[in-house]
Amino acid sequence: MKLDSMYQEVILDHYKHPHGRGLRDGDAEVHHVNPTCGDEITLRVKYDGETIEDVSYEGQGCSISQASASVLNDLLVGKELSDARQIQETFLELMQSKGQIEPDDSMEEILEDAVAFAGVSKYPARVKCALLSWMAWKDATAQAFAEEAKSA
Repeated sequence: MKLDSMYQEVILDHYKHPHGRGLRDGDAEVHHVNPTCGDEITLRVKYDGETIEDVSYEGQGCSISQASASVLNDLLVGKELSDARQIQETFLELMQSKGQIEPDDSMEEILEDAVAFAGVSKYPARVKCALLSWMAWKDATAQAFAEEAKSA
């Protein structure tokens, strides 16, 4: 089986069987829209100190944006914030590579199923789809910790 084909199957599996879908209680909520294609997501994060307790979302859009949100949930729930940020930065680097980065073992270890989006990086219009939930998570996290700082 070709790697591209396997990656497509991972994306389709996350699209058909999403993880984390359905909004639950959270510390912060954001709504992001990709104006290029109309994909949108509402994402909530819940923290227990520095640990991500939950990431939940509702959205509509292409298989790439919806699968990426599912993968984000798998990768980040249960992680410490510093580890989650490293995962997010690694995914961003892959998405901004314009297909020039071939994921190696260390990147695959960090990104797990998210390496399936490597081929997406060759298509600038699709990169925004893949990054939609990740940018929403980043904003929701900033919001959650800003609220926490205000109440401290």
